[in-house]
Formats: sequence, C-alpha cells, structure tokens
Amino acid sequence: QVDLVESGGGSVQAGGSLRLSCIVSKSIFAANAVGWFRQAPGKKRELVAATTNVGGATYVPSVKGRFTISRDDAKNTVYLQMDSLKLEDTAVYYCTAGTFWAVVQEGGDYWGQGTQVTVSS
Repeated sequence: QVDLVESGGGSVQAGGSLRLSCIVSKSIFAANAVGWFRQAPGKKRELVAATTNVGGATYVPSVKGRFTISRDDAKNTVYLQMDSLKLEDTAVYYCTAGTFWAVVQEGGDYWGQGTQVTVSS
C-alpha cells in the first residue's frame, strides 16, 4: 500500500556523503516527476531537487554542485547522491511524486515517509 519508500538517511560528519533512495510504485514512477524536499527544525520545507519521468533535473541553489538526483527506470528508483555535506543539510528528507510543476513548487500528490539526515561538525 506504500507508494514511495525512502531509505539511506543517517548520520555523517561534515564533508561526508550519503545516498538516499526512493523506490516508487511502477505506475506512479512511469507517469510522474519525482523530487526531494527537506525540512529542518525551525525552517520551512524546501525543494532540494527534482527530476521528470523522462530525465532532466533541477536543484535548489544551496545544493547545486554537491547533490545529484538520478533515476533508474529498471528499478523504479530515484536517488539523491549528497556529497560535501554541510551542517545546514541536516533535515528530514522526503520523496514526492507528481507533475513536475507541482513537485518543484509545493510537492506532488504522493509522499514518502521521510528519512533523517544528520550532519555533525
């Protein structure tokens, strides 16, 4: 019954790396864009990255050059590779699916459960 399943969160020192995975139901994956949002304590939820169902990607300026979103059609999976992590990257990360316009603005109709990323100094 779960449409999106996230994994890969954890704790890492600043400068380290993590890779988040979002396994998406096949029917949703085939017809929707997928993106990542994050929400840190005391901050608004913000878009991190998004990709369409035919590829391509967009990133929030604060992560551009450090994070990479990709998708594997054979596995119905979207990844977020996070390198050079900073303390301010600490947040709960959520996977979302929907139209590209919806995803990049406020998130889509489908959401994962969230996975915690903690970056320490």
